[in-house]
Amino acid sequence: MKKSWLVSLCMVSMLFFLAACGSNEETNKTDDSSDTKTETDNEPQKISMMFNLHVPEVPEPRLEEMLEEATNTDLDIRWVPDNNYAETLNTAIATNDLPDVFLLKDVTLDQQKQAVRDDQYWEIGPYLEDFPNLSKLNPDILNNTSIDGKIYTLYAGRPLSRQGLIYRKDWAENLGLEAPTNLDELYEMMRAFTEDDPDGNGKDDTIGLTDRQILGTFENFATWHGAPNRWGEKDGELLPQFMFPEYKEAMDYFKSLFDNGYINKDAPVTSKTDQQAMLKNGTAGVYIGTMGDVLPMYEDAVNINPDVVFDVHNYIEGPDGEYRTRAIPGYGSMLIFPKASVETEEELLGILEFFDYLMSPEGSNLLMWGVEGEHYEIIDGRANVIEENRDAFNREILPYTPLEIGEPATNGRYMGYYDYEPRTKADELYDDNDNYLVHDPTVALDSPTWAKVSETLNQIMEDATYNYFLGQIDEAGFDAAIENWLNAGGQDVIDEYNEAWESQ
Repeated sequence: MKKSWLVSLCMVSMLFFLAACGSNEETNKTDDSSDTKTETDNEPQKISMMFNLHVPEVPEPRLEEMLEEATNTDLDIRWVPDNNYAETLNTAIATNDLPDVFLLKDVTLDQQKQAVRDDQYWEIGPYLEDFPNLSKLNPDILNNTSIDGKIYTLYAGRPLSRQGLIYRKDWAENLGLEAPTNLDELYEMMRAFTEDDPDGNGKDDTIGLTDRQILGTFENFATWHGAPNRWGEKDGELLPQFMFPEYKEAMDYFKSLFDNGYINKDAPVTSKTDQQAMLKNGTAGVYIGTMGDVLPMYEDAVNINPDVVFDVHNYIEGPDGEYRTRAIPGYGSMLIFPKASVETEEELLGILEFFDYLMSPEGSNLLMWGVEGEHYEIIDGRANVIEENRDAFNREILPYTPLEIGEPATNGRYMGYYDYEPRTKADELYDDNDNYLVHDPTVALDSPTWAKVSETLNQIMEDATYNYFLGQIDEAGFDAAIENWLNAGGQDVIDEYNEAWESQ
């Protein structure tokens, strides 16, 4: 019995030993599996992209490599020259050759709305709150990009209104004029710049305002007069701006500029280049548009006349004593994510994590300015490109600006430093304009008819407005053009916008 007991004890011990070995082996297997999983998780996520190239050459890859290292990604960026981008995108859509992420502009977003509704793109709105930086995107601007109230894109922010005057401050000082604060003072400046020899050369060779072949300049005057921004509410209904009395009041004001020669009469066929040239070469004294253009315009003008002095200004009160400025939707372009390329939610989250980094102060400054001390320096809290390294900045950093998400207010990147005071002032006036914005209520609304015939409808009213300025039609002729607009699809647009507006 003692011998049998010893044998039994040995067998039990052996079983415990084997069980322990098995347990250790299983633990090792688990550890090995964990190691393998960690190695897999640490592999860079591959992200394919397509962006417009707005510089002459494909960028050097240095910034791309730094972004990959910072985000553990493997980026494959397809660069397409900007003037070919829309065509290339349409081909990629038609051939189902889309990357994981690609850039959209307003017109291409309109073209993709049905595909969005057909569930071909990821709705990203519900995910944004889970990311510390993407969650800071401006909700009003996000709404302006929405389709049927849902968010499908990330936006590149733009100031909501950059509109104002660039004018010859030296001419104004010669004539004892201050910056105009209302429409009457602005009219007097344009008259004096035309009739009172502001450059002192004794010749009748100057005009007040330089304009070009779109209604952008005039539409600023319309808003200053109190007209809506493209569309507005009247008697409980959304109507286009040209059906408001304030629009016609602005037309009479502008027609007077043409009648008296205070504006270039060939404006309907003048290019932007020629419009700006008139301010640069001393033909005209007032330019209305993006105030930040003052810097490149000054750099050209000072080569023609070293004594030229420009300034910028935004505040022009209307007849009721109020200042208003037209707001854009707040974005320049958008990024969208096709489900055919991004097949899983996990892939999408990884891509959004990459863009969340680009929206951090660290990521956005790296993207927009490069490496501090090498590509840029900080002056007065702003980023200044180091002049001796500007070529490297242009090759390595500048081409990547289409990847920006948000704007300085949301992504925390530095604003640019300028040693030309009017350019710095322009940024300050952009911020000031935010206090006086007039929004377009149709930005987030959908009109299938407008998507189809907007070009035709726009041309009808643009021609009619310019013909009124030039005296080729009177008010009755303008009203006839409105009827033509309504019959060409405009009434359907009104109906569709109002139906979408009421269902919000």
